[in-house]
Amino acid sequence: MRLPPKWVRRGILAPLVIGLALIVVALLPAWLAVALIVSIFVEPRLRTPRLLVMVAVYLVWDAAAIVVLFVLWVASGFGWRIHSPGFQRAHYRFVARMLEFLFWNAHWVLRLDIDVRVPEGFHDDDEPRVIASRHAGPGDSFILIHAVLNWFDRSPRIVLKDTMQWDPAVDVVLNRLPNRFIAPPPAAGTAGTRGRREHLPAPAVPLTERISELASDMGERDALVIFPEGGNFTPERRARAIARLRAAGLEAAAERAAHLMNVMAPRPAGLFAALDSAPHADVFLVAHTGLDRIRTIGDVWRELPTDKSITMQVWNVPRADIPEDHDARTDWLMSEWERIDDWIAARNP
Repeated sequence: MRLPPKWVRRGILAPLVIGLALIVVALLPAWLAVALIVSIFVEPRLRTPRLLVMVAVYLVWDAAAIVVLFVLWVASGFGWRIHSPGFQRAHYRFVARMLEFLFWNAHWVLRLDIDVRVPEGFHDDDEPRVIASRHAGPGDSFILIHAVLNWFDRSPRIVLKDTMQWDPAVDVVLNRLPNRFIAPPPAAGTAGTRGRREHLPAPAVPLTERISELASDMGERDALVIFPEGGNFTPERRARAIARLRAAGLEAAAERAAHLMNVMAPRPAGLFAALDSAPHADVFLVAHTGLDRIRTIGDVWRELPTDKSITMQVWNVPRADIPEDHDARTDWLMSEWERIDDWIAARNP
């Protein structure tokens, strides 16, 4: 679905979320009573009450964020100082606390645990970093940003899909912080591709230049977060990634991509633009497992309560170990993605 214009997102969607949150809070006791009765006799895992609670929590969480963000906008002089260092720090602290609350609820309601494993000395320096992560399952980007803010103690700069702006709170707060939304091109070979491309506006600035700008002025304890695969892993997207490489005449890369069973072949342009613009930043690669089987609404329902421990493994690649030559760097990136694929396979036999 195409992203609606800003005035629709801020003037219609944001008030709608607040209204829905008020309705849900008013009706939640009655809905929970019915859901509990049904669950006792039909589904002993209490999936319906858990789902109701999480939907209610997220709506109220989103609505509260919109209200607080409006207060911050007023306090900044109706947006006059919203991008000043003080208000940037205030927004980062606010996002950190909101994510902390959200995952505290996920822990108790869904029985979800997160195990983050980092290399030795991970917290010992303040240098800027580039964090490249696999992308799989709903919510993994939320988990990663939660980790970056609350466990890594870094200020993230995120490269993410523009469709995330459908969520009003995410739309407002991430547009106030140094992030870049991208509109991925339609997948080649899909129905209606030509018509969609004709109606997509050309970006004013190429994607690589926007990412370069984002990475170029990183300071202490900043971290650029990017998902080189370009989207959540699915078997269909994996097949399209392989076909894209074959169509470009990159047979050797396509063969290597065909052996990746848990991740998609990474698209290097965005990550390489960040590396070139932040020459002193080390790279940290992130693999995780635990959400791989949850891809659709049906999967979410089947897995409730999740009873899952999401394991997030972080590897450090010193900048001196990353080649400068484009072809050698591309080979390095594919090798790292093969490493991530092997790590996932070892935990999902």
